[in-house]
Formats: sequence, structure tokens, C-alpha cells
Amino acid sequence: MQGTKNLTTGAINRQLFNLAMPIMATSFIQMAYSLTDMAWLGRLGSEAVAAVGAVGMLTWMTGSFSLLNKVGSEVSVAQAIGARHETEARQFASHNISIAMLISVCWGVILLLFASPIVSIFGLEPAIAAHSEVYLRIVATAFPFLFLTSAFTGLYNAAGRSKVPFYISGTGLVLNIILDPICIFLLGWGTTGAAIATWIAEATVLALFIYKIRKDHLLGGFAFFTRLKKLYVLRIIKLGAPVAALNMLFSFVNIFLSRTVTTQGGHIGMTAFSTGGQVEAITWNTAQGFSTALSAFVAQNYAAGCYDRVKQAWYIILRMTLVFGSICSILFIGYGSEIFSIFVPEEEAYRVGGDYLRIDGYSQLFMMLEITMQGVFYGLGRTLTPAIVSITCNYMRIPVALLLIRAGMGIDAVWWAVSGTTIAKGIILTGWFLLIKGKLLRQRT
Repeated sequence: MQGTKNLTTGAINRQLFNLAMPIMATSFIQMAYSLTDMAWLGRLGSEAVAAVGAVGMLTWMTGSFSLLNKVGSEVSVAQAIGARHETEARQFASHNISIAMLISVCWGVILLLFASPIVSIFGLEPAIAAHSEVYLRIVATAFPFLFLTSAFTGLYNAAGRSKVPFYISGTGLVLNIILDPICIFLLGWGTTGAAIATWIAEATVLALFIYKIRKDHLLGGFAFFTRLKKLYVLRIIKLGAPVAALNMLFSFVNIFLSRTVTTQGGHIGMTAFSTGGQVEAITWNTAQGFSTALSAFVAQNYAAGCYDRVKQAWYIILRMTLVFGSICSILFIGYGSEIFSIFVPEEEAYRVGGDYLRIDGYSQLFMMLEITMQGVFYGLGRTLTPAIVSITCNYMRIPVALLLIRAGMGIDAVWWAVSGTTIAKGIILTGWFLLIKGKLLRQRT
């Protein structure tokens, strides 16, 4: 199929590495958008970081919605490629793009119109909340860019060409890095300038994706928008909805926890939670890179009946992620405050943020394990299983945090609730897979 790579033959190690490295780098680039904003805004003060951090929770929710199409693209198109169903692959691609545009416009309008009551949920001081509202209204108009970019990224990952999203996203990051100090400091726009810089960068990334897809004639060419057909819509929803739901519900949990840390620690608590989450994303995005590569690889090989290659790929990725997770645990536990101070140099902020990273460090290995297992389940087309585990454990964070707060642990109660439930997710999901893998990966007779 034109513009795609066949992952059902060849050296597994090399194919996984070639897939995972660009995906991982792309994830880091997407994370770096927020970290760049945080790093520059940290020079304005913790109030500016708190204002953008609150919106970051909503941006996370938006990214969760977009996973419906990203995972829908990666799994449905990859399985069609593996089964050599070219027409079906193009239909799935067109439907994913159409659904992405429809959802993004509706969601963006909701956040644009109701920015004030939504921001009020976080309980921020009035001046900080006002900055958050302006920031949210600007970035909400860029949500169609984010959704379509996510869907296009999924298409290239499914096609085995993960380097393309890396190069395009890298271009957007460089542009954002250049524009941030200009808009924030030189033009004196503060948090509004950070939003404008991000808007321009994301619009540029989308334009580059559209140009590249047309030039590559990916999948032999397909329409960006099409009249939706029930068969393809239901398949995409079946694959993507559990993943989107678990991440969206996860964002609701984080919004509640954000309100809790604001109550316990004021804007310093919000700064520690939002910025600490961005720092932790270093581990998360590394695991996600391996997981996404594993998902695309498993999808093609499972559809082609190459079950031995599926198991070998799982073993390889598992070893890689366990090593990296151990390294991150050591760094977070031993040097949490030093790492946090790179982004927010205020002493009180990096003290509280350092506690967050130290406590969360105990769970990093298990988080890597959980996300790796998600990649296996997604590639097999069984996206509901990891969603059940993640949603259940994520919502347990609320009662656990409240219970520990009543026990007198203060803001650390939230950090321990997050760390403990992450450990549980890694153990449960791995155990679940080990119980059923024989049935799923049976050999062909």
C-alpha cells in the first residue's frame, strides 16, 4: 500500500526501535509545548504558572477527546494494512478525520462560551482566574488544530512512518520556543502571549501535516472529509472510545484533585501539581512512545496472524520500559526539588513540588508497566480492558486523598493517593494480561 511500511516481516528489534524513537520524540515535543510555557511563565511568578496550569487540566481533557481519533487511526488503519484491505484503510482514515473535526469544533465552542464558570471550578484567586479565562478562550479556538494533528499522527504511526509526525511536531516546537519569549516578555502579553504563541505553532503543524499527506499520497490517497457511514463510525468508536473515556475521566479526577490541592496549599499547591505533572510526563511520554509503537506493530502482525512476532515484541518493549522506569524513579526520589526548580525557581514552590516528585517517584516503574500493557491490548483491538482498570483506580484517588487528608497528611495526601493508585494499575493490568495471553495469542494450527 502506497506510503506505508510492512511490519509483519523483518527484524523485530529494529522495527520497534525505528517506530518507537520518533513516536517518543514526538511525545516529548508535545510535552515540551507546555514545559516551555511553564519555564518562561515561571519567570513571571508562581501566579502565572497556576493560571496556565489550571487551563492545562482542560487541555489534557481535550487531548483525551482527541485520543478517540488517534487510537482509532492507529488501530483501525494498522489492522487494515496488516490484512491488506486497502479500501478499508482509506475509509477508516477519512472517517477518523471527519469525526475529529466534528468533535473538536463542538468542544471548542463549549469551552469558549463557558470559560468563566469552568475556570471557577479550580477555586483560584480572582486575578489568577481572570488570566486563566483569557488563556482558555484563545487556546480553545486552536482545538481543531490539535484534534486533526492527533488523527494525522495516528495515520502515520499506523503506516509505520512515525518519523513524519516527529519532524512536523519538532518544527512546531521550535516555532513555539521562538515565539514564547517574544510574546510573553518582549511584547509584554504575559500569559496571553503564551496562548498566542501556542496557537500559531499548532496552526503551523496542521498546515505542514496537510501538505505532507497530500505530497506522500498516503494510503494511495483519501478524502479528508467524507459522509459518515455507520460501519466505520462504530468500529472507530469501539476502538477509540474506551481510551478517550479513560483519559477524559482521568482529567475529571485531576480537576477535582486540583481543587483539593488549591484548598490545601493555595496557588503553590496548584503550581506543584500542574508543573509536577508536566515533569512526570517525561516518564509518561517515554512509555507512551514505546506503547504506541507496540500498538501499531501488534495491530499489523495480529491481523496478519503473526502471533510469535506479537509476543516477541512485547518482551522486548517490556525490558526497555522497566529499565527506563527504574532510572526515573531514582531521579525523582533523589533529586525531586532540584528537578522542579529548573521550571519554577521560587523556594516554596520547588520545595512542595519536590515532595510531589519524590512521592510520585515510587510509582514510575509501575506507570511504565501499565502504559506498555495498554499498547498490547490496543494493538489486539481490546481497548476496553485497560480502560476498566485505569478508570477504576484513577477514581479511587479521590476517596484515598480525602481519607489521608482527614488523617492529617495535608497536601502530601494527594501525592500519595496518586502514587499508590498508579502502582495498583501497573500490577493489575499486567496480571490481567498474563491470565489471558494464552487465549489471545494462540498459535494457528
